[in-house]
Amino acid sequence: MYNCLSLPKLTHSPIDIHSHFNHGSEFDCPETAIHIRGIDFVESVYQKANISQVGISTFPSVFEHTESIVDENEYLHKLTDEKEWVYQWVVIDPRQKQTYNQAKKMLPHPKVLGIKIHPSFHEYDFLDYADELFAFANENKSVVLMHPQHISQMPSLIDNYPDMKLIIAHLGSVEHIDAIANTRHGNIYTDTSGSASSFNNVIEYAVKQVGSEKILFGTDTYAFAFQFGRIALS
Repeated sequence: MYNCLSLPKLTHSPIDIHSHFNHGSEFDCPETAIHIRGIDFVESVYQKANISQVGISTFPSVFEHTESIVDENEYLHKLTDEKEWVYQWVVIDPRQKQTYNQAKKMLPHPKVLGIKIHPSFHEYDFLDYADELFAFANENKSVVLMHPQHISQMPSLIDNYPDMKLIIAHLGSVEHIDAIANTRHGNIYTDTSGSASSFNNVIEYAVKQVGSEKILFGTDTYAFAFQFGRIALS
């Protein structure tokens, strides 16, 4: 899975495949004193944790202010050249054709991991656009990182698109694991980002059922120590 994401497999430094950050946009996600989302703070945490590569998208690009997606993609694309640790997920909103054009242009870049879609916060039903999105990803042999929606239907949908890979984010249900197990081409994965990976047997059960190679480490800006400890002690 590291190779399909254009990231080298590291022996001493974990790779965070799924994170976000604020950067001073008017559409940043709200912060508090106990949940800081700014890029400088996020970067300092990664440095302490020896995480040298992060697959990331900005908070404004995945929340409800969809008018900012195009600008956010451009901002992050430039940032990949400035910060060695930053790898990009280019965000697509299927209702905005310009985001497809951006993705087509950006996907060949060595620091663009693939496509990020967030139907829940962008407020559309994924099933209305599934074939369009998956056909585009398949044509470009891309990885899609998807916020969970209609998980049980993903195997039947993706079976028509063997040249793409799908990461169903936020492992936290048997549905995630069943989707991985039931895909014909073995091209569904999941990540550990979010709080649901704290469930006391979710990772152990997933590894037993589908193998560790189908489960990617991610934080989603939750505390690294919690996420990494959960994985390391499983």
